[in-house]
Amino acid sequence: MARSWTRRGEWIETALPAGIAGGANPDMLNEVSGEAAVREDRPALEGASARDSRPAPSAAGPEASAAAALGVPEKLARRLLHAGEVQVRGGRARLRLRPDEPYGFEPLWTEEGLEALYEDDFCLVVHKPAGMPVHPDGGAQRLTLANAVASHYQLHGEACAVHHVHRLDEHTSGPVLYAKGEYARLALDEQMREKTIGRVYLAVVQGNVPRSLRIIDEPIGRDRHHKSRRRVSPGGQEARTRVELVDTLGGGRASLVRLVLETGRTHQIRVHMAHAGYPLIGDVLYGGSSDLLNRQALHGERLEFTHPFTGERIEIADPIPSDIETLLNRLT
Repeated sequence: MARSWTRRGEWIETALPAGIAGGANPDMLNEVSGEAAVREDRPALEGASARDSRPAPSAAGPEASAAAALGVPEKLARRLLHAGEVQVRGGRARLRLRPDEPYGFEPLWTEEGLEALYEDDFCLVVHKPAGMPVHPDGGAQRLTLANAVASHYQLHGEACAVHHVHRLDEHTSGPVLYAKGEYARLALDEQMREKTIGRVYLAVVQGNVPRSLRIIDEPIGRDRHHKSRRRVSPGGQEARTRVELVDTLGGGRASLVRLVLETGRTHQIRVHMAHAGYPLIGDVLYGGSSDLLNRQALHGERLEFTHPFTGERIEIADPIPSDIETLLNRLT
C-alpha cells in the first residue's frame, strides 16, 4: 500500500487498496452498496478541521473500510468516524490522526538542545544524555527529557502529548522513542507489550567476560534491604539478557560487551551483569567502581521498532558518548 504524508501535518493522506473507494467519482465521498450516494464539500487538507455538524459516515461506508485497511484500532476509528476525521475521495483517504493535545509537561529548553535521531508525524527518537531522567519523579523540580521534548514540540509548532514508549535509567545514555498522537501510542505500546521493540546496549564491565557467557536467564525482584535496588530472586519476574563479548580491555581488567534485552525489567542489565560477577564500571549501586567513571558505563547503541503507520522496520543508531569513549581509550 503506497503511503505518503507531510511531516508534522495534522492530516495524513494515503492511497487505498483497490476496491475500498468502490470506483466512486473523486468528487463523490462515498457510495455504499444499497444506499444513496452522499456528496459533501470537505475542508482543504492544510489547517482545516473536519469537525462540524455533518452526520458521521455510515459504519459500512468506505471511510470505515479505509480506517480498517489502514490498521486504525476500532475504538479510535469510531471516534474518528464520528468526528468526520476520515475522508475518502476516489482511491485516496485523508485521516486526521493528530488532533491537538496538551503536552502534559512544562516545555523547558536546555543549552545543549535536544538531539533528534529520527522524527516524522508519528514518531520521535531522541538521544537521552546521562544524568537526565526521562520524566519527573515527584521530587525536586529539575529538567527532564519530557520537558525538553515538550519544548521541541512547541518550537516546531506541534501540539501533541509527550508520551515515551520505553525508558532508560537516569544515568544511562541512549535513544528514547516517543509516540506522537493516539494512533501511534496504541501501536507502539502494543509493540512494547509484545516485546517486538529491539533494544541493544553497550556496557563496559569489570573483569574478563568469557565468550561462553551468551545469555543470562535469571528472575529479577526487589531487594527488600534496599528500596532502590533490584536483585536476582527465585520469586522475581522472568528476565533474559543476551550477552556478546565485543572486546577485552586493560589486559582482562575490563570488557566491552553488547547486550540485548529480551525482557525489560528495572535495572535488568545492571543486575544481571553484577550477578554474573561483572558489574558495570561506575555502577556503585551494584558493586562497580567509580574510579574511572562517575556513572554506570551503559549506553543504548541501537533501537529497532516497526513504524506504526508504514509498517517499515526502523533502526536507529546512537553513537557512543564522549565519556564512554574516553573510558575505552583509557582502558585500551
